[in-house]
Amino acid sequence: MATEELLEQDLCYRALSGRDARFDGRFFVCVKTTGIYCRPICPARTPKKENCIFVPSAAAAQELGYRSCLRCRPETAPDTPAWAGTEASVARALRLIDEGALDEGSVESLAAQLGIGVRQLHRLFVRHLGASPHAVASSRRLLAAKQLITETSLPLSEVASAAGFQSLRRFNDAVRTAYGRSPSSLRRPSKGPDARASAAISLRLGYRPPFDWERVLAYLSGRAIPGVEKVEAETYRRTYRLGGSTGIIEVSHAPELRSLSVRIDGSGAAPVRQIVARLRRLFDLSADPAAIAVALGDDPVLGPRLERARGLRIPGTFEPFELAVRAVLGQQVSVKGATTLAERLVQRCGVPVAAGREGLTHFFPTPEELARAELSGIGLTGGRIHALKSLAAACASGACDLKPGLSLEDSVARLVTLPGIGEWTAHYVALRALGEPDAFPAADLGLRKAAGGGAPIEPRALERMAEAWRPWRGYAALLLWTEPMLDRVSSAAA
Repeated sequence: MATEELLEQDLCYRALSGRDARFDGRFFVCVKTTGIYCRPICPARTPKKENCIFVPSAAAAQELGYRSCLRCRPETAPDTPAWAGTEASVARALRLIDEGALDEGSVESLAAQLGIGVRQLHRLFVRHLGASPHAVASSRRLLAAKQLITETSLPLSEVASAAGFQSLRRFNDAVRTAYGRSPSSLRRPSKGPDARASAAISLRLGYRPPFDWERVLAYLSGRAIPGVEKVEAETYRRTYRLGGSTGIIEVSHAPELRSLSVRIDGSGAAPVRQIVARLRRLFDLSADPAAIAVALGDDPVLGPRLERARGLRIPGTFEPFELAVRAVLGQQVSVKGATTLAERLVQRCGVPVAAGREGLTHFFPTPEELARAELSGIGLTGGRIHALKSLAAACASGACDLKPGLSLEDSVARLVTLPGIGEWTAHYVALRALGEPDAFPAADLGLRKAAGGGAPIEPRALERMAEAWRPWRGYAALLLWTEPMLDRVSSAAA
């Protein structure tokens, strides 16, 4: 692999020499004399330039035969902005890989979900990540395992399963090959006799600064579903059901570490890698603020707003079906009205938490539970009930797969075939549930008013204006929505 074609080697070495945190996760340095690869912020002595090879991903470094550094811990680096804002197929593929698409499935099936050929998928991965899809999946499993080994007291058998390994033997072999040590020898000594007493799992999830935590929390707080989610004391909490595990997740901000602190308190073998992938989507941790600023910062409409919202993130969702339901409930009603309807729906057909605490009392209903629930008498019109039932039935049967596989256009086209879901709702779901950064509901009243300086412009005029904002139209929409005055009138407030 010609790494020189992927990265500007001189620029990378200057960033490495300066320990420039802005480049953390953008590239990794392979050191020929040690056989180790590091983050550009590694505290180790800077190697000579002739001993360095710079690659765009941890997978590329591992495929070249380099071992992960135990000091700077590449597994905690923020995600590489691999698609550089242009190749959405790579972004979708990475999200599917993080949810286990290649743990048991094949590259052929992954390519089919993306609607592209296997060879094309391979070319895109080599171009943007310097490694094949299988190598990337193996690397992400390994890095997830390393983080679980280091930061948790989970039994190693559970670490292997949570990281996506299909057997303990494969897990042991992969760790030994990558680090030259057994998994148990990588584990830090317990901090005390009670270190294993708690079943909770604590992790750190890195991001690329700046990060506007207050804005994200404010957005989520106004839309939190009572009983399922709660924002309090600068912390986000929610219930979850995933992979046979149930429990409560707590997320807070650790700005000094450029990361979010996550606590997973659950029963059953928690699918930690899937939970982490969903949290990364919920808080948009893969965002590249520098690229977004380059694209939007000089725009006369968006530039001043972006200056006031440095570190902008698109608040996503932990559970795509939950967000889709909330979007349907929020059609043509206020934020408060949609929240009230969501609370009634959860009370009617959600499953109570056995030991709920801190106001978290229910799990959001699954598609199967909602499809068979009786929804009359909670303030919904007949048309809205039909739309929710149809959505639930489609998701339960697999006819509507709320995963980031299809292109934005195909995802929207499929969603609008469901009763009660139009272009606005489909784009909103694509933006927050599927992680599509270019989703843009141009018919939204709030967006049209903001773009027109208070007087709404026509949707087609807004679409023409938004062409200059690609491929970050979703961030543009959020900037326009979250202006205080316009947030009250936007139909996208759901």
